Amino acid sequence: MSTATDTRSRRQDQLWQALSAGDEDAATRTLFGALEEGMDAENVLLGLIAPVQRRVGEEWAANRLTVAQEHAATAINDRALSALSHHHRTRTAPVRGRVLVACVDGEWHGLPARILAEVLKLRGWSVDYLGAQTPTSHLIAHVHQRGPQLVALSSSIPTRLPTAHATITAVQATGTPVLVGGAAFGVQGRYARLLGADAWAPDAGAAAERLEQGPLPRPAPARQPIDDLPHLADQEYTMVARTHLSLVRTVMDDLQDRFPAMRSYTPDQSARTAEDVEHIVQFLATALYTGDPDLFTDFLTWTAHVLTARDVPAHSLVPALDILTEQLKDFPRALHILTRATDHLTRPRPDHAAADDARNHA
Repeated sequence: MSTATDTRSRRQDQLWQALSAGDEDAATRTLFGALEEGMDAENVLLGLIAPVQRRVGEEWAANRLTVAQEHAATAINDRALSALSHHHRTRTAPVRGRVLVACVDGEWHGLPARILAEVLKLRGWSVDYLGAQTPTSHLIAHVHQRGPQLVALSSSIPTRLPTAHATITAVQATGTPVLVGGAAFGVQGRYARLLGADAWAPDAGAAAERLEQGPLPRPAPARQPIDDLPHLADQEYTMVARTHLSLVRTVMDDLQDRFPAMRSYTPDQSARTAEDVEHIVQFLATALYTGDPDLFTDFLTWTAHVLTARDVPAHSLVPALDILTEQLKDFPRALHILTRATDHLTRPRPDHAAADDARNHA
């Protein structure tokens, strides 16, 4: 007889194979089969759907899935989850309060929030799930109409943190506490605390467990973003955010001289490069907003790995950073962030094998 771990591992492999093949029926059968084998519905959500979805993202980053394949796999996972939510073994009567679950405006990764909504339903909560890219004004209107006990906000993209901050403070102004989650809020939820969220959870299971401990405290009185982030008074974030399109154009215009290989790029390659440059500027603006240079450096490190997996030299990022440094020479915080990131990318990496040999022969 297989153990629960063996069953979960086998079902994860089956779900992955179904997503890889674009087979929605097989994906749904896998989830239903796990229920029939005795896995409870929450474990199917958190032990099958969630980790396999993480693998989808990892495989895309490693260039083993195309964007189209990643989107198809995510869509199938989402539809299989929908089918699971209507299975008779996942029906739980709502016996608790109401929770509103939504993604921050501009956040299109809706599956993590959807998983949270389903986990909370299984635990007896009434859940209003508003999905991806929920405009803040509409979310606030819904809060007034439905009166949830709390709002759970999800975001995977750090560049949405300024919008998340505005949403958190707007919800809290209604007297409703906010729980946040998702990769955007950083390791151990450091940006959740920075932006004044009432609680943070690393995943759907942890969020549900936090609510088991009792209601979140009512939020503090209404405040402005600068109350949480006094460094915003220097206007560097505002200026970079407002001029980001101009900065992208300048970088793209100058890059052909700094990085001659660009002259032979196809239109598609040039378009992708422009997207990369726009992401760089957006992450720079977000690092200025949070006051955390590591946010920018971490993004560039990840981008370098993604580019390397696509046979694009990671050093191609440096000319773009040099151009931005010249354009933002009058912005001290931006210069510090850019210089720090450039140093990190260009710092010689030690030859570990040689170092080991040197120690062994010392």
